[in-house]
Amino acid sequence: MLEYIGVKNGMIAYSTRRKVMNKITDDILFRVEKPARYVGGELNSVCKNTEAVDIRYAFCFPDVYEVGMSHLGSRILYYVLNQREDTFCERVFAPWPDMEKLMRDNDIALYGIESKDPLNEFDIINFTLQYEMSYTNILNMLDLSGVTIRASQRKEEEPLVMCGGPCAYNPEPLYDIVDFVSLGEGEDVLNEVLDLYKECKKKGISKKEFLREASKIEGIYVPSLYDVSYNDDGTIKEFKSLYDDVPLKIKKRIINNFSDVDFPDKLIVPYIEIVHDRIMLETFRGCSRGCRFCQAGMIYRPVREKTVPKLLEEAEVLVKNTGYEEISLISLSICDYSDIQNLVFSLIEKFTEKRVAVALPSIRIDSFSVGLIKEIQKIRKTGLTFAPEAGTQRMRDVINKGVTEENLIESAKSAFESGWSAIKLYFMIGLPYENIDDVKGIAEVSEKVVNEYFKVPKNIRNKGLRVTVSTSILVPKPFTPFQWAPQDRTENIQEKIKILRSSIKSRAVTYNWHESPVSFLEALFARGDRRTCDLLIKAFEKGTKFDGWTEYFDFSLWEEAIKESNIDADFYVYRERSYDEILPWDFIDVGVSKEYLIKENEKAKEAVLTSDCREGCKNCNINLSFKEGKCFEGAVRN
Repeated sequence: MLEYIGVKNGMIAYSTRRKVMNKITDDILFRVEKPARYVGGELNSVCKNTEAVDIRYAFCFPDVYEVGMSHLGSRILYYVLNQREDTFCERVFAPWPDMEKLMRDNDIALYGIESKDPLNEFDIINFTLQYEMSYTNILNMLDLSGVTIRASQRKEEEPLVMCGGPCAYNPEPLYDIVDFVSLGEGEDVLNEVLDLYKECKKKGISKKEFLREASKIEGIYVPSLYDVSYNDDGTIKEFKSLYDDVPLKIKKRIINNFSDVDFPDKLIVPYIEIVHDRIMLETFRGCSRGCRFCQAGMIYRPVREKTVPKLLEEAEVLVKNTGYEEISLISLSICDYSDIQNLVFSLIEKFTEKRVAVALPSIRIDSFSVGLIKEIQKIRKTGLTFAPEAGTQRMRDVINKGVTEENLIESAKSAFESGWSAIKLYFMIGLPYENIDDVKGIAEVSEKVVNEYFKVPKNIRNKGLRVTVSTSILVPKPFTPFQWAPQDRTENIQEKIKILRSSIKSRAVTYNWHESPVSFLEALFARGDRRTCDLLIKAFEKGTKFDGWTEYFDFSLWEEAIKESNIDADFYVYRERSYDEILPWDFIDVGVSKEYLIKENEKAKEAVLTSDCREGCKNCNINLSFKEGKCFEGAVRN
């Protein structure tokens, strides 16, 4: 095993710490693209005596180090679990193909980055599900660890495999890969799981018995304890538990008293640049907007905020313990934080002398405040990103975006007058009930933004106008009003992209778009049932991995796997569901009622808006389903 000891002559240097993994030599690490991905030992990382803990826990992010280290949820749970004296939580990332080849050639198993111990020596392996196109990486990581891929074939001495995260709200495509699933926010539920596991381990209770007991913990789903039958038309006939003491509905877990919840006082500082290389300060969870395409806006309800004093306290500690010079305020819709101006101005006042900048992610165009943004820019200039989502007002009303073209134009005008010349605009195509005019509207509104720039006097505006237009393809996700809608067909998407490209005339506009085959597969696994699990394994066996990365995505392998698995992929992707159909994820209770989602889908068909929850309760049911959690917990009332 190797231990990082510093940088000499611009090269990373190591010393041999243990002989268990002495195959990881300088010779191997110096032959890979970024060896710092694999060595650990970063500032604020945790190292424990493996002989002094009861539970070895691996938190696995099924993507490359730079992506996984940018995920705040992983950092929070790493911190929370390592607060336990009986548990050692380590990080594991998907090795880039250059490293994987060397590991396989040299018989090196995938290992925990802290201890360098093989993953098959751990008690529990937890994968976070952030993106469906990382599923093959999960299988590859298990295979590289020497862990049996299928849960039904996994031996007693092998680790338990679990998962959580937003994609876990339809866990069925992984039903025979994971032993159990954590649904909801993990800070509390994982501690309960580990308490139970520790007790069962001491008593010598089998994994099967542990899973039976774990299924009684709110928020835990054990796929092997349920059976699914199907109708002749392929739809689900019945979903049932196999035992009377196993709950038929799995209720997600939420955190209350959000200002008091554990948050890392130290964030790991990587040796190399990562995607989001800064302090991430979580301001609130949940969203009140009700965008009909947005899964996060539904599954993370209700809104719970941290107070400004609490956030200032957390920021001060993190700046001291990390040395970062930028704080990014994190939430689903940051400008909806009820005391946003006070928070931003207080942070800037507190950290101006230390030259620590404050950054906001994508900004809603109806929440844009030049004064607020100008204050942020005093320390460090950043770009501006707006998300109109759709090109016409009809389509924005269909998706319940709640913004107008006037909001966008006014925001762009204010930005140009204030010195910005680069703006990014995000849109979606393939939305339910969309037509060609809606697609052309993206080009038209982008041109209007360009025109607004030239209306600003030359002596005021900055030179070098750049408007970057990006479109993604809608994947109708579970627990959204569009969960019954079919995804737009690949040939339609390709035609829409072609039309949009030809409709954009200004040289100041750069157009970026996503490929439709990736979205097709994303929809297949977002909306799939248990039968897609065999397809996933078949595709992995053919060599698929890093499917979210263009340079490694090979759709032909997926086409072969689909054909050999006798899976009708169109059945999952392009078929409209009826309201009375049993959906693969119907056994999960996220708090938002199906009746509310149906009502919202019907309103979408008529392009009828639903106002923000802050303007009055819309009866989504979350305040009834989760009585212990109030909507707008901690929010400042005007």
